[in-house]
Amino acid sequence: MEFQSDLTRDISPQRKLGRGKIEIKRIENTTNRQVTFCKRRNGLLKKAYELSVLCDAEVALIVFSSRGRLYEYANNSVKATIERYKKACSDSSNTGSIAEANAQYYQQEASKLRAQIGNLQNQNRNMLGESLAPLNLRDLRNLEQKN
Repeated sequence: MEFQSDLTRDISPQRKLGRGKIEIKRIENTTNRQVTFCKRRNGLLKKAYELSVLCDAEVALIVFSSRGRLYEYANNSVKATIERYKKACSDSSNTGSIAEANAQYYQQEASKLRAQIGNLQNQNRNMLGESLAPLNLRDLRNLEQKN
């Protein structure tokens, strides 16, 4: 029976397996740092590839190691992607169109909210009976017959 109690103690729900969070800071040990760099670089390259395939995105990834070695991935050409990036950054019409699109979106949202506020104010007036004040006697009788 003692064997079973040891077994249940080892499988208790309090014990958790899996990866723990590590503190993000520079790894001082050179060997450990190099091993971590290689593993994380490979993971990063894999994620870049997956993003390009799954989402049909144009991806370029450039990594320099602490020793100055270059690692890169691109689903097309790194140079072409960088040129496209530079063009997008320097193209003032591109940033202008984004700003215009944002302004238009927020104007539409503001209009929707104003309409919603107006509807809520009308509902409040109806509940308080304030909207009945401008009605004449005939309109009030018609309204009474509807209800």
